[in-house]
Amino acid sequence: DVFDPERLIQCPLVKDHWIRARRFPYHLVKCKQSHPEIAKKLATCPFNARHLVPQGDLSDHIMKCNDKALLDQDVVSQSCEPAQKQLNNGSTWQAPPCDEDWDT
Repeated sequence: DVFDPERLIQCPLVKDHWIRARRFPYHLVKCKQSHPEIAKKLATCPFNARHLVPQGDLSDHIMKCNDKALLDQDVVSQSCEPAQKQLNNGSTWQAPPCDEDWDT
């Protein structure tokens, strides 16, 4: 299950590291600091910072990244909303009436 916080994920920097999903972001930060020479060779996916891939493979990863599909779906669903709803974003706030006259 991809949403299980207890599942083990292999570290992209050191293949011997297996980390629980819930701790993975913290591990990446620490592992990058501990292994800067390896981290320099990896690029971060623009759709998911947990995806570290060799720099030469980044464009291929971007084309195939599952998180890109989720982002595309979100953009499409927002563009299908009525224009007024997009502008208001559900907010009912209105500017108060202005009694000031800057010309006087």
